[in-house]
Amino acid sequence: MAKHHVQGLVEYDGKQGEIVASGRTEGVLKVAEMSGDNGAFGVGACEGLDGEITIFEGKAYVSRVRGEGLVMDNDPSAGAIFGAWTKNRRWQDEPVPAEIHTYYDLQLFVQTRATAAGIDTGATPFPFLMTGRPKQIRWHVNVDHTEGMPLTRDTFRQSKANYVTEHQEIDIVGFYSELHHGVFIGTYAPAIKDEGAENAMHIHLLSKDGNLTGHIDDLAFEGGMTLRLPR
Repeated sequence: MAKHHVQGLVEYDGKQGEIVASGRTEGVLKVAEMSGDNGAFGVGACEGLDGEITIFEGKAYVSRVRGEGLVMDNDPSAGAIFGAWTKNRRWQDEPVPAEIHTYYDLQLFVQTRATAAGIDTGATPFPFLMTGRPKQIRWHVNVDHTEGMPLTRDTFRQSKANYVTEHQEIDIVGFYSELHHGVFIGTYAPAIKDEGAENAMHIHLLSKDGNLTGHIDDLAFEGGMTLRLPR
């Protein structure tokens, strides 16, 4: 079993990097450990490369690909390969400036504003939330496309159903860390093209009606977003 870790406001179990390193996709914790009546917010990946997990205000949202569509449930007994969550209840809101357009713009903005709020971003992981109507979100839900073959980095990247959402009101649950690559921060982010820049975010979207959730790969903003940082 994975070891439960707590660092700052972030709790986490399992390691994203172990999926490829070991070729194993068994669950190491239950969604119930990440959710509940604690007002938790979290992100994770379902065991067996079979879906995505988002925790919002203590409630679990689990999306899986079935046939040509997505199915959603709120089952806390689902297993997660890895997960990161927070039980923080106190947040401070601030508008996201109109000049923040891209995924990497957002990463730099989150880092800058967290530093201004007194968070040591180089030493401490932290959660953040967002709400608004993005111009576009490119996102995915894990689905096993290995066809019974051993899991590799390439087959892991291919084991995704990809979606695009435009001009839709959503919430975003995010985690920022410069220390947890391969743990709950992906070492690869499609939106970051600069070889000198590292990904430092793990972000999921949740539609306001609770019918869509998944991992955000890229995004485009055109104003009207709000960032929520812990306080």
